[in-house]
Amino acid sequence: MYKIEDLLYLMERLRDPLTGCPWDLKQTYASLVPHTLEEAYEVADAIEQGDFAHLPGELGDLLFQVVYYSQLAREDGRFEFATVIDSITRKLVSRHPHVFANGDLYAQATAQQVDEAAVKQRWEQLKAGERAARADAPLQLSLLDDVPSALPALSRSIKLQKRTAQVGFDWPDALPVVDKVREELDEVLEAMADNDPQAIEDELGDLLFAVTNLARHLKVDPESALRAANRKFERRFRFIEQLLREAQRPIENCSLDELDALWGEAKKQEKNGTGCA
Repeated sequence: MYKIEDLLYLMERLRDPLTGCPWDLKQTYASLVPHTLEEAYEVADAIEQGDFAHLPGELGDLLFQVVYYSQLAREDGRFEFATVIDSITRKLVSRHPHVFANGDLYAQATAQQVDEAAVKQRWEQLKAGERAARADAPLQLSLLDDVPSALPALSRSIKLQKRTAQVGFDWPDALPVVDKVREELDEVLEAMADNDPQAIEDELGDLLFAVTNLARHLKVDPESALRAANRKFERRFRFIEQLLREAQRPIENCSLDELDALWGEAKKQEKNGTGCA
């Protein structure tokens, strides 16, 4: 079987100025970002679908993105793949003092009972220390520093909320958040009544943020929940299309009431466990 050294060599060959691949030679850090995000989502999709037969391939695609960035950095004289490996290993060793004694990968920490909450608290403390160490002006350091702006909006809102929750800026439980969701929905309706497009967009943003906050309090990942809802919508709509094909009726010729009735049939099929096509 090929090893990581072979993949690194392959990447070097692809980027060879004389004999490499024209497409690969054109790529930059920025041009690769959309591909990296796509590969990460394909890994997530394979896991959510339980498609473990294809998961190694998807993970390989994602790993190749790391190798690609490392090759670009090597060409620029910035760092190499080995630097990436060293960096993540050092970080994980330092963030798990309950596992690795004295920051030594090969030293076993003294056996102790450490619950998950304590581990998370320690992890956040260490991350905060790392952020402070990186800051040029510690006095101006924000708790929200290093929350990636390129994250999907739902995921980023969760991270922002978790950060501020560390200092007590958070609802005590889910019920007040439900009230906040209702309040934001009322404000959307007010903006709609005023027919103010900018206000509608602004209030819808607040509503989505509040719903995301509710998901966090209910310990639901909003990205996963929305992806599941998308799959459910797609599954039910395909069921409608199949029924209409069997009836030889163009979907465009159906009324909304007819389509809604078929949607109800799709929901009924799922509830009864017979599934949708």
